[in-house]
Amino acid sequence: MLSLFSASLTRRHALGAVGVLGALAAPGMWAALPASAPGRVTLAVGARAVFAFRHLPLTIAEQLDFFAAEGLQVTLQPYASDALALQAMRDGVADVCALDFEQLLRQPETSAGTARCFVVQGRAAQVALGVSLRSLPRFKTLADVRGRKVGICALGTQSHTVACLALAQAGLTPADVTFVVVGEDAQAADALRTGRVQALCHGDPLMTQLEHQGEVRIVGDARTLSGAQALFGDSVPGGCLVAPVAFLQQRAPQAQALANAVVHALKWLQTAGPADLVKALPASSWGQKRSVYLAAFARGRETLSPDGTMPSNGPATALRALALAAPEAVLARIDAGRTFTPEFARKAKLKFSA
Repeated sequence: MLSLFSASLTRRHALGAVGVLGALAAPGMWAALPASAPGRVTLAVGARAVFAFRHLPLTIAEQLDFFAAEGLQVTLQPYASDALALQAMRDGVADVCALDFEQLLRQPETSAGTARCFVVQGRAAQVALGVSLRSLPRFKTLADVRGRKVGICALGTQSHTVACLALAQAGLTPADVTFVVVGEDAQAADALRTGRVQALCHGDPLMTQLEHQGEVRIVGDARTLSGAQALFGDSVPGGCLVAPVAFLQQRAPQAQALANAVVHALKWLQTAGPADLVKALPASSWGQKRSVYLAAFARGRETLSPDGTMPSNGPATALRALALAAPEAVLARIDAGRTFTPEFARKAKLKFSA
């Protein structure tokens, strides 16, 4: 192991001398670079407790030993938000991070081209906007939300963006409401039930639970492909794995092994039945009711990527949506084509195409 580690360091220094950004322009450069052997990887996971389905492929890969099958020992480090997970990667605490693609667009690394998505877990936002039937019993249209408080997971997340897109379709602007950060499932539900917020934009299984209990009316739904496309105008990347360009170059076998494990999990999830999920997932995954989780999964299964590849026009669609939700963000310098690299997911897709 010592000799492999030393060889990896030697290759790393050699690649650094070549120049990272210059190598990016060469077609197929990912496959051509020298590679270190698969091994240990630390993966920072953003908002795992909030977005259960966004990170479901990672959970399956972990529980069914798909990482181990690729020769990887992966440590999943949970963080309360995507921003914190990204910061952990930036600080070197983690090698790679799992977060929503939109969070990558919000970072200066994107315009500099030093961090990229290399495998996609979801192809929709996987959140919904619901109006409290208790606080607004006479609700008719989204115009009735004007001047009200809307709960979101956190500012600068896709729950925030989806809420803004739904409001825009009703002729409202983000300034017409007050956004309130309500956090994870239990806190979010409590904020809605106590009237601290009159609407809530959150992920499943919480929103399905509130629907089943007759507590909300869904008025903007990105938990299905058709609903997400109605809001965004096209397919949009959701959860993804992001790595520094240096990692993708210098540790390409590990990046490929990660992509393989995630795509393996995505393929498994395409045909998994309720009994398969019950057997595979830890008890902590279910939330309040297993039946609610399974119902939410059945509806949202199609929003999981079928093969880990980037949706056509996905980055450009995400940029347009972000420009509406966060007009203050500096987006003009972002080249959508430099936000991801397709080689790893394509190779993983071929491996599991049978």
